Amino acid sequence: MLSMISVVDDDELVREATDNLLSSEGYLVHTFASAEEFLQSPQVNDCACVVADVQMTGMSGVDLLIHMRAQGHSTPFVFITAFPEDRVRDQARKAGAIGFLAKPFTAPDLIKHVEAAIGGGDAG
Repeated sequence: MLSMISVVDDDELVREATDNLLSSEGYLVHTFASAEEFLQSPQVNDCACVVADVQMTGMSGVDLLIHMRAQGHSTPFVFITAFPEDRVRDQARKAGAIGFLAKPFTAPDLIKHVEAAIGGGDAG
């Protein structure tokens, strides 16, 4: 059975590139332009991992993770960001993020983080 990955990023080019990369690795991918769009979708209950941008219009990626945990969801999160600040990384880790990647990231790094998230590990 394919693992379903939800990609949440307000940048369409990043969504498309991440979708293409993860799909080429055999994952079933659903993309969302905002945290709010993701929260209103059926995938909120069914995905194996969320790959989310930290800074988005509306709800941030970290706020999305905090909201999901408050709702009882334990879905692993991998964050991607163009602003890899230690404070934000620490906040994401404290909220329960499995991985944190700075844009531009390499394909192998993203795959490593997603595989660790789905496998219950920590990619760093």
